Amino acid sequence: MNKDQVKGTAEKMKGKANEALGRATHNPAREMKGDLQQEAGQTRKDVGDMKEAVKDSTKRHH
Repeated sequence: MNKDQVKGTAEKMKGKANEALGRATHNPAREMKGDLQQEAGQTRKDVGDMKEAVKDSTKRHH
C-alpha cells in the first residue's frame, strides 16, 4: 500500500462523514463538500492502485 492509497482512503472517509453530517443538519453545502471529498479521495486511491499495479508488474518481469 502506498501513500496515495492511504491518503485517498482517508479523504473518502472524511467525505462520507461530511456528507452524513450535512444530511443530518440539512446543510446541502456540507453534503456537497462531502461528495466532492469522496470523489477526490477515490481518484487519489485509483492513482495509488495504478502505481502499485505498475510496481508489481515490473517486479514480476525482472
